Amino acid sequence: MNLGVRWTLHGDGRTPAPGAVVRPDERLSWPRTVGLGAQHVVAMFGASFVAPVLMGLDPNLAIMMSGVATVVFLLATRGRVPSYLGCSLSFVGVAATIRATGGDSATVTGAVLVVGAALFLAGLAVRTFGARIIHAAMPPVVTGAVVMLIGFNLAPVTASTYWPQDQWTALLVMLFTGLAVVCLRGFWSRVAIFLGLVFGYALSWVLDLVFGKIHSPLGGAEAVDHWRLDLSGVARADWLGLPSFHAPAFEWSAILVALPVVIALIAENAGHVKAVGEMTGEPLDDKLGTAIAADGAASVLSTALGGPPNTTYSENIGVMAATRVYSTAAYWAAAGFALLFGLCPKFGAVVAAIPGGVLGGITVILYGMIGLLGAQIWINAKVDLRNPLNLVPAAAGIIIGVGGVNLRISDTFELGGIALGTIVVITGYHVLRAFAPAHMKERPEEPLLDAGTSAYDSGEGDQPVARA
Repeated sequence: MNLGVRWTLHGDGRTPAPGAVVRPDERLSWPRTVGLGAQHVVAMFGASFVAPVLMGLDPNLAIMMSGVATVVFLLATRGRVPSYLGCSLSFVGVAATIRATGGDSATVTGAVLVVGAALFLAGLAVRTFGARIIHAAMPPVVTGAVVMLIGFNLAPVTASTYWPQDQWTALLVMLFTGLAVVCLRGFWSRVAIFLGLVFGYALSWVLDLVFGKIHSPLGGAEAVDHWRLDLSGVARADWLGLPSFHAPAFEWSAILVALPVVIALIAENAGHVKAVGEMTGEPLDDKLGTAIAADGAASVLSTALGGPPNTTYSENIGVMAATRVYSTAAYWAAAGFALLFGLCPKFGAVVAAIPGGVLGGITVILYGMIGLLGAQIWINAKVDLRNPLNLVPAAAGIIIGVGGVNLRISDTFELGGIALGTIVVITGYHVLRAFAPAHMKERPEEPLLDAGTSAYDSGEGDQPVARA
């Protein structure tokens, strides 16, 4: 059985010839391959430890399970789809909503596990019936609106929880990150969010030395005197040890809030598989269903142990575009590094110590970028928002999702925010389409899976790539 774990040496294994590419089933020398794996770790690192921190989950376990998820993905796709599976930021708003209604980490991971299972089933359906079933159920106008409301639903988290902890640090971090995103080039532009976190970490340490403690709300609570950067947990943490595991818990209210994210994950996987196929010059349409199912299975495995869900990472696809090395051997090396990081509790303590004000500055940009990926989907697919058939359901769903509108079903159950907004977009579009006059349905939208959700240069590129 071919599991995609055998590679032929590319050339002399040292430097590819000008214009040459290293195919997924090839590799450079092992020292160079390990170095490329380390580069992939750096690329995924920023978002992969920001996601669990924002979701209130163990960052050590998150990094470790990203390595496990990548191995599962590579084996499932038989090494044909070089991708790294890092922690998904699409669930940050879901986690915040669940915790705001009294849920804990077990409730969060239980809800996300169900989403992973749904993604797995969607992948099997694509393998069986073809990719067109996705477009039929979720055309770009629907997918873009759902991704947009998921991102913008996060705005209150920044405004009420992170930013007030240290508004001036948040402002400076926001400005620094914005400059890094715009002014840096190539690989560094792709890790601008990570650089913003490092800058904020150092800035908070300096401000504590110069000005002492700050009097501000801590985590949304009452204002108290506290250090911006508290490293006491780092000193107590061990160098080696297992991360914290916990079993998931299942509540229908939390599951309904989380399920809409499956739409964003399907769109994301479709765009990334399309991008990888274009870069490698090998059509991967036959692997799309497998890739989606593998992502779902890996997320189920991660959340079953208490970790966050995973998704294919555009940062790592960007690294491949810059280096023109598509070897899956480098991803196996990256997965190995992630497993080692997960066994270092001191690393997790450093991540957990990130000041709230720093997260405030980062999330102002990050959450907005996630939401605007929905607009990118509309642009790529040339969605006509002058058409009421597209405009009405998208407008209503986005306002419901962003504004936190609730619909009380009974004394113990209500729909609101992301869940209700998604239902309105999907059902509203299809119901209105059934009754709309013919001229509103004349121009078919370009299929989501043809346009994808992202595009990548063959060179280094100037722009960073964000992910939902």
